[in-house]
Amino acid sequence: MPDSAPAPFGSPSSRGPGIVRQSSAEPESDAAAGVLPAVPRLSVIVPTFNERGNVERMLVGIDGALKGVPYEVIFVDDDSPDGTADTVRQIGERDPRVRCIRRIGRRGLAGACIEGMLAAQAPLVAVIDGDLQHDVNVLRTMLDRSPDADLVVASRYVDGGSADGLNRRRGAMSRTATGMARRILGIKTSDPMSGCFLIRRALVERLAPSLSPNGFKILLDIMTASKEPMRIVEVPMAFAARDEGDSKLDSRTMLDFLTLLIFKVSGGAISPRFVWFSAVGGAGLVLHLLMLKGGLLVGLGFAVAQSIATIGAMTSNFAMNNVFTYRDRRVSGLAMLPALLKFYLICGAGAVANVGVASWVFEGGWRWWLAGVAGSIIGAVWNFAMTSLFVWGPSK
Repeated sequence: MPDSAPAPFGSPSSRGPGIVRQSSAEPESDAAAGVLPAVPRLSVIVPTFNERGNVERMLVGIDGALKGVPYEVIFVDDDSPDGTADTVRQIGERDPRVRCIRRIGRRGLAGACIEGMLAAQAPLVAVIDGDLQHDVNVLRTMLDRSPDADLVVASRYVDGGSADGLNRRRGAMSRTATGMARRILGIKTSDPMSGCFLIRRALVERLAPSLSPNGFKILLDIMTASKEPMRIVEVPMAFAARDEGDSKLDSRTMLDFLTLLIFKVSGGAISPRFVWFSAVGGAGLVLHLLMLKGGLLVGLGFAVAQSIATIGAMTSNFAMNNVFTYRDRRVSGLAMLPALLKFYLICGAGAVANVGVASWVFEGGWRWWLAGVAGSIIGAVWNFAMTSLFVWGPSK
């Protein structure tokens, strides 16, 4: 490593793994001594949420894997309550190779990866999970193969790789999603669901406007967003069991994947957020009918039961959209009441538009069910567009 480079993580001059401590006789930083650090050849992006216990071990591993390579590590933290960002900044105060982007009011692995890659300085960018389940040594392997490729994928499913760290449920989800991506979208790589890859930053800059910040599977989005063929190389990676923290992969991840598939199959016409909004609306319709039936069973008049069911379904839809559809713009606290009232007003107007369009189509000689579908579509699009703008605000 060049003399001007910071001391390695876990070196004798450290207070502990990853925190470099210099003596009083030494300058506080290379910049203070008038020596500029080497321009990084590789930027390593580490998206995190509640990974404080893994940060120092992660940096020690990266430093060992990239000996002799000028690099930087950018942690993109979704405002972890466990203090992950503080831990990264403490290390960054001693080592300029380590940076932190703390995201407030927005969440999601894909969005974190995109922000980190766009903030990178190096011509090559690698993404790796912060939970130590990806073997950090694969960073060097991917870097060595980078001259031959635009994208290097660390695969669990090629010779030499393994997915032993996946439990039965997660393994089944991964295999199912991989099979669907390959069959439906024509993906040729063995592991399009991998969360570890290396890509040229220039390619990220070009593709960024068409990438979705929602969901988990950014690699699949990248591979399907490119209009031109990419040179893709796969290298084996061992996927280990998690030691610290909790897994972020659950049924919600699979649903995010399915919405991304719909987005890609529709050519971008149907956004993942609209899919979630429509699914919530469908659940609200079921709740509405159940409440209406219950009201009639207890002797309420139809108008009263219908009114109660309508308010109950709209309230449920607001709560579910706030948690799922607009989780990156979620409202909370006192802001929820005015947001709920605006949601009522917008959906009420959407119901009027629904009835008006359906009646106009029906009177034009179309079948009753076509008129009903047309009205429902208009109402759904109106509700989605207006609530996106006035209830949850523009995308951050």
